[in-house]
Amino acid sequence: MFDIGFSELIVIGIVALLVIGPERLPKVARTLGHLLGRAQRYVSDVKSDINREIQLDELKKLQTQVTDSARELETSVRKEYETARSSIETPVQAAVGELEAVSQVTSSVPSAADVPAKPAA
Repeated sequence: MFDIGFSELIVIGIVALLVIGPERLPKVARTLGHLLGRAQRYVSDVKSDINREIQLDELKKLQTQVTDSARELETSVRKEYETARSSIETPVQAAVGELEAVSQVTSSVPSAADVPAKPAA
């Protein structure tokens, strides 16, 4: 970001020594160091917060994708279930109908006990 060389740092140090003075220069340097440390921590915290938000957004997108996939799977399974159920139910209902018809026919036919015997000639 800043391209400051060693010679430029020496010039800044000499000017600071002349302007601030030798007695207050260590305090100012310490204070400046603390302020720079706080600024670096603040920038680091902001970066980590941004990264967390990005990861949270990615997780939310992933969650919606998984939810959509689960819904699609559920829909396809329900369709297959209904298709299989109807393909099995139709022949079974037809067979049950035939059994009912046969039972009605057999119940309407008199049994051998109900038929009177013919007298022998």
